[in-house]
This record gives sequence, C-alpha cells and structure tokens, in this order.
Amino acid sequence: MLTAPPYVPVDTRGRVARPGPRAAPPRLVPALVGAVVFLVYAAYTLREHQRFGTTGYDLGIFGQGVRAYAELRLPGSEIRTATAPAGFSGDAYPLLGDHFHPVLALLAPLYRLAPHVGTLLLAQAALVAVSTYVVARTAGRHLGNPWAALSLGLAYGFSWGLQELIAFDFHEVAFAVPLLALACAAYLDGRWVAAAWWASGLLLVKEDLGATAAVLGLLLLRHHRRAGLALCVGSVLVTGLVTLVVIPALAPDGQYGYLTQQYSYGVFDGWAVKSQTLVGLLAITAGLVLRSPLALLMLPTLIWRLTSPNPAYWDTALHYSAVLMPIAFAALIEVMRRDIRLPVFIPLAIMALMFPAKPMGDLVTPQFWQVSPREAAARAAVDHVPAGVSVAASNSLAPHLTDRTTTYLATRRSLHEHPEIGWLVVDTREPFPAGEAAAVVRVVEGEGWQRVRAESGVVVYRRAG
Repeated sequence: MLTAPPYVPVDTRGRVARPGPRAAPPRLVPALVGAVVFLVYAAYTLREHQRFGTTGYDLGIFGQGVRAYAELRLPGSEIRTATAPAGFSGDAYPLLGDHFHPVLALLAPLYRLAPHVGTLLLAQAALVAVSTYVVARTAGRHLGNPWAALSLGLAYGFSWGLQELIAFDFHEVAFAVPLLALACAAYLDGRWVAAAWWASGLLLVKEDLGATAAVLGLLLLRHHRRAGLALCVGSVLVTGLVTLVVIPALAPDGQYGYLTQQYSYGVFDGWAVKSQTLVGLLAITAGLVLRSPLALLMLPTLIWRLTSPNPAYWDTALHYSAVLMPIAFAALIEVMRRDIRLPVFIPLAIMALMFPAKPMGDLVTPQFWQVSPREAAARAAVDHVPAGVSVAASNSLAPHLTDRTTTYLATRRSLHEHPEIGWLVVDTREPFPAGEAAAVVRVVEGEGWQRVRAESGVVVYRRAG
C-alpha cells in the first residue's frame, strides 16, 4: 500500500521552515517542577549552612559584598584580604577588582530586608528554580508533551552541575543559569532579538561569560543579522574593556589576576579528571547534545577550564559546570524536536542513577540531619562573639559571623595587618588555609590572649585588655 510522504512545512520562499514551538501546554507542570526544585535545594542549602558546611571562601566573601551593596558601598570583603596580593593593606578587598559581577547589587534590597547570608542561599535556590521552570516549559512547548516537561524539567533541575552549585556556598553564576535558560528558550522559539537581550545580561554576571554571549551572537547571525552582530561585537568589546581596563583599575595590584595564575600544570595534564567532566556532560543528554548547534555555547567555558593550569577547574565538583546545564538541555530539546527517537524519560532515568552519588543524596541520610558535637560546639562558639566587633574566624565559621561583625579569615597575616581584631574563633581541624589554624592559636597564646571557650576542637579567644 502506498503511503503519503511526510509533510514538510516550507516558508514563503519555498525553503524548509524551521520547527517552531507547538501549542503551549498548561504552565502547571513546569511550575510544580520548579517548586519542587526550589524546596529541595532550599532545604539542603539551609541545613548545609546550619551544620557549618558552608565556608568563608566563598559564602562569607559574597555575604560581605552584598552587605556592602545594601549599605550603599562598593562591594568589598575583609575575608578576601587573606589572599590579597603582596603589599595590599586595606581593610576590605575590592571585589570588583577580583571578578566583575555587578549583578550582585540586585540582592541588596533582599539583604536589607533579611540581613543574613541565608538570603543569598535562598536566592540562589530560587534562581535555579526559575531556570528549571523555563527549561520545563520549553520542553513542553517544543515537544508537545506534558511528560516531556516533567521528565526533562526534573532531569535538568537535579542535574549534577546544578547540584554542585547548590552544594558549594553561593556564587554569582547562579544569575547566569536563568539568563542562559531564557536566552536558549528564545532561540528555540525563533525570538532572535529576545535571545540577544537575555544573553547580554551575562555581561553583568561574570567577565568570562562574555565569550558565551559572543558565540550565541554568531549563531544568531544567520537568523537576525543585526541582533547577532550587536551581541557578538558588543560582548567582545565589553569583555575586553572589563578584563583589560575595569578590573585592573579596581584591583589593588593593577592586574586581572586570573590571567597569570601560577600553577605547574600544563594543557596535557589532568585528562583523567577532565574526561570525567566531558563524559558527565554527554551522559545527561544521552550524547545527543553534540547534534545541536547550541552545543557550541559550551565551548568557551570548557576551553578556559580544560586549558587552565588550576586543577580546581577541571573536575565535576564545585560550581563551574552550572552554566553548562541550561545549554546542554536546550540542545537536547532542539535535537528531540527535530527527530524524537529518545524516550523523554531517559534523561530523568540517567539523573536518578547519578543522584545518590551527588550532593542531594545526603538529604536521605540520617547523619545530614543529626546535630554532631562539632556542630553544637561551633554554634556555641560563634554565638559567644558579640555583635559589632572585629573577629578572625576559621573558614567554616566565618560565614556565620559576617552579618553582625567585621569578619576576617583566621590567618597570621590577618592578625598582623589588622590590630583592631579583638576576637578569634578557630576550629583547630580547619584545613584551609593549610596550617593556619594551629599557627594562629600559637600566636594569640604567645601574645597573652584570653581563652574564653574550648569545646570539641573549637576555641574562642579574646584579646587581653
């Protein structure tokens, strides 16, 4: 029996039309998926902070920066002075001379209403949840299936890159996640100007994201020449201005420090670790990400990470892969709408298999919710420090003090350069900075500081007199 050939839509010029979004499904499923993601991440991040799993590097630093914005000051961090360039003698390190992230000012009104670093953690969970709604909504629109919205939304929301973002303090790239999701959604919808506008917001998040925006501009050139050219050229110019002029002008040593990091590793080192990151990216999309031109948006981030001499950038851990997640899932949606052969539940099944090994797996372990002796001792120690004083604190204790004190990292350098420090709170088992916990205790005891509390390895000292 003869069958009719499949219908192929064409535009007014006789060319094959680009597939467009299907009839919009109800928003309920994407909204529910976003709500679930927010509640799970909020529960995890607040408990992780409560159990002293967050750190001064980086939650304490960002907390001090947002607090400065809320007090109508340029963002600075006393904690960051511990690793400032040699010769720096200020009270607070200018954060815009480290990374360019003026988008953090948007959190100032929230911090003003709720002056606690937990506000930053909840804001980060909310930003990820918003991006989850966008991805789930996009999947439902383009695949015409509410199950696609549910499956791909959950698979994206709990993808390993986003879990690692939530698990490691707060970072400015949380703002990039919804911006990238919105830009990719607009691209898939054929709303080229909107895609360019959303991507331009990346220039206010972090300086390295300008390259990602420029690549999207290149992709837009064949659809909307003016929008693509503006985004591409504008991103290159702004990125160059920020990295070569703005950041060096604000940096204490007049340099953009991330261009000259001193590590002994080369491009060909660490590929046993780097390959795990690449395999992880392929796994969450069953390898289909490579079939979409949107995958090109991942190249700038992957190139600077995999060629960096800093091994912290190579792994799947930490927050560096978060910006790759919305791109990967947008690419998956683009491929599936062209040739739907992959069952929509496969990405969700892959995520479920990886889930126990990732941070959110801790939520179902009793130890995560139990109050350990170390947590109780740390809580009592930070509560012993009065508000309004200058204090040096261990990395894991610092973010619990930044909202109500002037907090420095507990190092010998901090004690030497800031004689106004009158309190010291140290977990003697603190691994970062290496060797400093024991060293600062020896220094203050040698100078006659009074030890006012000691429990489970957490000690509190007060300057004599």
